[in-house]
Amino acid sequence: MEERLWILKRCQLFQSLEAEHFALLERRARMRSFPKGSQVYLPSDSAEGVLLLAEGRIRLSSYTPDGKQAVLGFIEPGELFGELALFDPRQREENAEAILKSQVIWIPADDLQIVMERVPALAFGVTRLIGFRRRRVERRLKSLLFRSSRDRILALLCELAEQYGRQESGGVLIALPLSHQDLANIIGSTRETVTVLLGELQLEGLLQVGRKRILVRAPARLAALVDGNGHSCEPPTEPAPGFKPVAAPRPVS
Repeated sequence: MEERLWILKRCQLFQSLEAEHFALLERRARMRSFPKGSQVYLPSDSAEGVLLLAEGRIRLSSYTPDGKQAVLGFIEPGELFGELALFDPRQREENAEAILKSQVIWIPADDLQIVMERVPALAFGVTRLIGFRRRRVERRLKSLLFRSSRDRILALLCELAEQYGRQESGGVLIALPLSHQDLANIIGSTRETVTVLLGELQLEGLLQVGRKRILVRAPARLAALVDGNGHSCEPPTEPAPGFKPVAAPRPVS
């Protein structure tokens, strides 16, 4: 119980909650571990709870009728996922797969709904999260329909730099290890095409590419190549979703 509570209190989204709210969330919460490569949930599963990633990494995806994987996004420690259970508890809409050994806290959707009714700041935060993820999916859908593979990879790299970027002396490091196949699955292309495109962008001085490592060397130039929407291709100055740093050690269950 102490470990679950410690994890809940570190979640940035829950920073406006009081002790009574944490007690309500924790009372029926359950912690589960998932080996690398295992399914956290499938589209056919009932959606009765929201999940908080305690450690590891989760990939959200769906599959086309011909079996191709379309990656919707990645979940990092401290982030909620499966949040649509708050509004439609019938079944999940996507696949959630642990791409690293992961630990997840399952929170009953009705308990979280009660706390959202009592804490408007939390309700606003969850609504904002849903809006952000929906806009991301819509942007990628438009990219698939109207952009070339080169434009799609440019837009994706800019998005990843803004969401997962870390400033380094040589530019912005995308702190999310992705293979060329991962990138291809996100932009709806092939691994071979992505490899060629990354090589071209590296020759142009925009990127430095290593094994599952991409450094954006010229964020301003990359932003200029991405259509509108006020992209900077650099990390935000405000805290990213996830866990806040704490001095207290994690309790051992």
